[in-house]
Amino acid sequence: MDQNSLSTQTASERRNSSIGIRMTLLYLILYGGFVVLSVFRPGWMGAQAILGLNLAVAYGLGLIIVAVILALVYSQLCRIPRTGEALQDAHTSDRSFGEKGG
Repeated sequence: MDQNSLSTQTASERRNSSIGIRMTLLYLILYGGFVVLSVFRPGWMGAQAILGLNLAVAYGLGLIIVAVILALVYSQLCRIPRTGEALQDAHTSDRSFGEKGG
């Protein structure tokens, strides 16, 4: 593997890590809201919210749905290369192909 390929891989890993950290922080804020409500306003958690469910159950189901959505979004974002990354990869693979005598 040449240096250009290594730097592209490292940049891609950093980008994916950054996306993951941001999404984790977003989820922690949402989950923190659930915990804060449970601790400081437990009476609110028993209040009817939507579809006959109390707030605790609706919020909990919402957290599960948000986690699945964030996982799907993360998966898609990690597949899409940054602008220029795909061009670098294509150029690198063309050079590698020519060097192998193919």
